[in-house]
Amino acid sequence: MNDTMPSPIPEEDRWRAETYALLARLLAAAPDRELLERIAAIPCEESPNDPPLARAWKRLAVAARDAGEIELAEEYQAAFIGPTRGELLPYASWYLTGFLMEKPLAALRDELRSLGLERQASAKEPEDHVAALCEAMSLLIIEADGREADFFAKHLAPWIMRFFSDLKEARSARFYRAVGELGTAFLNIEQQYLEMAQPKKPI
Repeated sequence: MNDTMPSPIPEEDRWRAETYALLARLLAAAPDRELLERIAAIPCEESPNDPPLARAWKRLAVAARDAGEIELAEEYQAAFIGPTRGELLPYASWYLTGFLMEKPLAALRDELRSLGLERQASAKEPEDHVAALCEAMSLLIIEADGREADFFAKHLAPWIMRFFSDLKEARSARFYRAVGELGTAFLNIEQQYLEMAQPKKPI
């Protein structure tokens, strides 16, 4: 989705980084009209032979065509924020421990420091928010030094598929159900890819 991204990396990795970046943007805040129009421009005629990821992209495009900015803002509020809390709590600490701001967040902060990734001063959410983790994966892929496989295994793999499954089933989700489908389909492939990319440990 980002046409200005540098491309010294293989096209496949550029696509992976852009998909993470799109998920990060959609999960950080409700999309604006410009982003909706870009998503809606994706060809969306489904075929029975479409693999799950292709179907997910096309359903996201349809959802974007049908969505309005005001309704999406209300949907995002209900799903992730709410009067006191949203229907979903999109944090690694919550999914792994049942509490916020727990040990997974501390371990993540140490890892981010070691990778040279700093939290922006304007950021309102802790680093273990799903959007922040997707953004970190995008940046690590762009850096092209192979560190994303270990980062994914430590900080996303233990919980993120449960999050996207919950998002697909959330009562408040309409457009975001399609985001959940895309996250699930993409990360099913991504997890397999990264597992093959990791060095094999000696038996």
